[in-house]
Amino acid sequence: MQTELAPEFQGTDAGREAEAILRKCVHCGFCTATCPTYQLLGDELDGPRGRIYLIKQVLEGKEPTRATQLHLDRCLTCRNCESTCPSGVQYGHLVDIGRQVVEEKVPRPAGERALRWLLKEGLPSPLFAPAMKLGQAVRGVLPAKLRAKVPAPQAAGLWPTRTHARKVLLLAGCVQPAMAPNINAATARVLDAAGIECVVPPEAGCCGAVKFHLNDQDGGRAQMRANIDAWWPHVERGEVEAIVMNASGCGVTVREYGHALAHDAAYADKARRVSELTRDLGELLPGLVPQLKGRVHALAGVVAYHPPCTLQHGQKLRGGVEAGLRALGFDVQVAMNESHLCCGSAGTYSVLQPGLAYPLRDRKLGHLQQLQPAAIASANIGCITHLQSGTEVPVRHWVELLDAALAPA
Repeated sequence: MQTELAPEFQGTDAGREAEAILRKCVHCGFCTATCPTYQLLGDELDGPRGRIYLIKQVLEGKEPTRATQLHLDRCLTCRNCESTCPSGVQYGHLVDIGRQVVEEKVPRPAGERALRWLLKEGLPSPLFAPAMKLGQAVRGVLPAKLRAKVPAPQAAGLWPTRTHARKVLLLAGCVQPAMAPNINAATARVLDAAGIECVVPPEAGCCGAVKFHLNDQDGGRAQMRANIDAWWPHVERGEVEAIVMNASGCGVTVREYGHALAHDAAYADKARRVSELTRDLGELLPGLVPQLKGRVHALAGVVAYHPPCTLQHGQKLRGGVEAGLRALGFDVQVAMNESHLCCGSAGTYSVLQPGLAYPLRDRKLGHLQQLQPAAIASANIGCITHLQSGTEVPVRHWVELLDAALAPA
């Protein structure tokens, strides 16, 4: 697809990147068949191909409108289209560029601006944890829509105290410690059982995804730099073998630090190294099986596994979690239909686009519940919380199920 950038974008980093991505685009439309919003709405402009044309027009100088903004807002950034695209179009990077340009040109209504500001400033804030604790204390009387965003209180259990020669860095994350503290503790316990120590630098915080995907890309990059600064002494001294992500949404972002900071002279090399060291927890699982086998009393019944989009499409990691858990005795099954489609959580999407997010949730749960599971497992805090809001079947991170099944050494 040929394009001629408007003068304001010629010679800019964003312009050059967008032009290179657009050059790969063809007209095949394979992406529309796997786009969740196109499946729901049937509108070409609510599919990747239509959004690409909208972005192309804006970069060529056409003035964007609120309608342009709405079609871009409706994209989940699930990157399912990238898995389908025969040309290798990096749609996720292109839509980030397009959204930022449109954000600067199209004013939002005051209510939208306020909600988006609250999300991008509130979720990574130290005030989020006490606010969540307050919400959990009054959860029973909250309106149903708000209660769906406030999970029941959860005990984390003990953090292991043993030291090991093998060490990894673990990102605690911004919302996960408050919403589901057992995920991080379970991760530490499972890795400890396999002889690996989790190191959690307290200076590291939000991965940067919340701000970046709400079009505060400068704010997102600032958080990326802060995390690199927190991790770098451990990396530079060679003390850790990996930087482990147990929230796949954070994982796909940290894996792209090298891309996001490629033009930052002070951080480009460090960011690239951090991206190279980043591993999803599921990537470690096959190596843990020999140490853990024989110590696992697996959950009785089917575990219906929902692989998050950030894992299977963003990071291109498929099948490892299921295979590892099966090797440890779990009866893990993936939905027979639409296992590739997004559940509708998508970070802040379920708050900003509930009219699309909840039909996608119910569609996903319908397929998972056909498996008659004893539990539903996933690998991302957003998916877990979103799915749990629509079912009585317990929804957990897979590492929590493994941790609960482990017998003491």
